[in-house]
Amino acid sequence: MTARLALLRPGVGVTVQDLGRKGFRALGVPASGALDAEMLAAANVLAGAADGAAGLEILLAAPELRVDAGAARLGLAGDLSGVVRRAGGGREEIISWRGVALSEGDTLTLRLGQGPAYLGFSGGLDLPPVLGARSTFLRAGFGGLEGRALRADDALACGAAAGDDLAGPPFSRGRGPIRFIPGPQADHFLSEALDLFTASAWRACADSDRMGLRLSGPRLRHGPSGANILTDGATPGAIQVPGDGQPIVLRADCQTSGGYAKIGCVILADLPRLAHVAPGDVLTFAPVGHDEATAARREAREAFARWRARLAPIGGWDDKRLWTENLISGATSGE
Repeated sequence: MTARLALLRPGVGVTVQDLGRKGFRALGVPASGALDAEMLAAANVLAGAADGAAGLEILLAAPELRVDAGAARLGLAGDLSGVVRRAGGGREEIISWRGVALSEGDTLTLRLGQGPAYLGFSGGLDLPPVLGARSTFLRAGFGGLEGRALRADDALACGAAAGDDLAGPPFSRGRGPIRFIPGPQADHFLSEALDLFTASAWRACADSDRMGLRLSGPRLRHGPSGANILTDGATPGAIQVPGDGQPIVLRADCQTSGGYAKIGCVILADLPRLAHVAPGDVLTFAPVGHDEATAARREAREAFARWRARLAPIGGWDDKRLWTENLISGATSGE
């Protein structure tokens, strides 16, 4: 069975994304996909969909949806809250990190704190894949829903809801510097440039987008070889430094090749953290080796598995409430 939903308000910067396109970078096609793939996977789990199913990425303002046919379950991940208005007249305030089952005629109005946040759909959004994925690539206008951001009166289809609504704790990550592997064009920078990069605080610029995170700080000076290189491969996480000495960290919609020298590449485990850097935020960087990057990736996967194991049906046993409210004097006997 299929559920159909209508966009009453489209939000701002709301696009269909999945885990992106694989195998087409040699043809110049960016991977695209969710800026925070782990958070999309969390939304899908809460909705009862496969981890890599297509959902909505919400960057600037959240949408309002109504179920026009069938019943669907939506999963909320990120800094979201909202109101469900039932067709029968009921009203329910909801917060993120949960699934919510909607029946025909129900309306969900969402509010976004800081993006990106993600909305998963039972069974995933039913849209035709383009080059093996349903992700929207706005610059070329393909994928997702006609290659564009959502508009009012757009229609979406997904699988039918099944099972219980699940909820869990917010999926959190470590703090501290963004880790990166230095290189590969270290010879294009003065010897002190890497030390300056790691010792400095960098401010995110307002002209950042899904293609790149622009940073402002001290000038990283190039050596005699200059800022330009023979064009070579570029990938999300690569830290390009053009002639002005201000770094650009490439993101999901980045080009597949580039001609600026790269001072390093952000490790896979920390790429999701970069998705939540807003204009004006300050961040720092720390160099690591390949072994540490591999270990961090493994730890990230294990952390997601632990989060998934903690999910429970809404209305079930609440261990946090038990420990904070139900214990006399906040202690128990060990006997």
